[in-house]
Amino acid sequence: MKLDGYAPRPVADLLDQAEQARHALGEGFRDRIVESIYKDATAIASRSVEQGERRKFDLDLLVDKVVLSPIFGLPLMIVLLGLIFWATIVGANYPSQMLADGLFWVEAQGSTLFDALGAPWWLTGFLWHGVYRALAWVIAVMLPPMMIFFPCFTILEDLGYLPRVAFNLDWLFKKAGGHGKQALTMSMGFGCNAAGIIACRVIDSPRERLIAILTNNFVPCNGRYPTLILIAVLFVATGFSPTIASAVAAGTVLTIVILGVITTLIASAILSRTVLKGEASAFTLELPSYRRPNIPRIIYTSLIDRTFFVLMRAITTAIPAGAIIWLLANISANGVPLATHVSNFLDPFAYMFGLDGVIILAYIIAIPANEIVVPTMIMVYLSQGAMTEEISPESLRTLLVDQHGWTMLTAINLMLFSLLHNPCATTIITMWKETRSLRWTTLGALGPLVIAFAVCFLVAQAARLLGWA
Repeated sequence: MKLDGYAPRPVADLLDQAEQARHALGEGFRDRIVESIYKDATAIASRSVEQGERRKFDLDLLVDKVVLSPIFGLPLMIVLLGLIFWATIVGANYPSQMLADGLFWVEAQGSTLFDALGAPWWLTGFLWHGVYRALAWVIAVMLPPMMIFFPCFTILEDLGYLPRVAFNLDWLFKKAGGHGKQALTMSMGFGCNAAGIIACRVIDSPRERLIAILTNNFVPCNGRYPTLILIAVLFVATGFSPTIASAVAAGTVLTIVILGVITTLIASAILSRTVLKGEASAFTLELPSYRRPNIPRIIYTSLIDRTFFVLMRAITTAIPAGAIIWLLANISANGVPLATHVSNFLDPFAYMFGLDGVIILAYIIAIPANEIVVPTMIMVYLSQGAMTEEISPESLRTLLVDQHGWTMLTAINLMLFSLLHNPCATTIITMWKETRSLRWTTLGALGPLVIAFAVCFLVAQAARLLGWA
């Protein structure tokens, strides 16, 4: 068939020619095009725009020489990240305790009121000691860190530093087959993985956006910090003097975070070379000038647009978790709570991974919200009918080590599992809403779980083989 003297060629021939041209042009062809465009734009601007006298001292350029330096750029980024974590951890302690005290006081008054009205014990327990207490734990543990982390993150964003983070990490994500902007979405995941997945909208390429969505779970959100901090304090820092114990604990958490970043890069590389194989898109990043942070915008973006949004989803998903916890703790078979039966059943399976049945049960129950992992474990270990309100670090270490046989292997593998395991329900729901794909949502939910079990299995078997456990 001919149309006006034009004979259309088969699509396969055109694709073959395009593939040959791509190999002939080389991998740096896109970069050369962008460089040529900017070179021409600079030449046109120099002929068309009359500039005033240049400032002899340019603060932006001076700062960028350090911030974008191949020597100092990444270390500075790690230091800033460590400072934000330190501020979040230290600053959230007292507000979390005050908030918990207030919320548990409300619980006590509500329970008293139900008892005075003659409500049956199971209704009071289910609503107040089950559902409400789970909500109280999620709010008390999650809200204060978010109210510190998100404003700090938004200040860096408003200041103009985050695009420099993407610039510094672009070469790493490029080697992994991802997109430079994935550094920004990964950073958002430190506050909440659901917020990090939403932030993936800034990536234009559907393939690279999907890689960023599927790997965002490997950076720990603030729901996992309580577990990581607790284990770091009880098992790692306990062997050091009190003067440096807090620094050792903070360093341990930062090490786990860096391990999560490395896992993100490895997972991105695997996805980009297998199920999401494709051509990397061009990443042109124009670095903005440093600017004074806009305080009203920071308050709105960090507290309303991010903190409130994430908290509401966490509260919604924590309600069924609280109900399940109370039912498992208060329904008995042969005089033993169902939670104990289930944890005993899971013990042989968990042993292969250096964990125990209570830990696995806690993570199953905590799928709606990671914040309730630690109180759920304590509740099952103590055989209580509801999540405990408070327990001292010394009593907790005695409970875990002396009474239930925890070792350093248990602590290490719990930290690894906390870092790598499946995302919470809020993140899974967000993943579905962003991808509208059952296939990718399933992979994003179960893929990290498989990796977590594989890593814990290898660590446990290696430790036992070498006689360390």
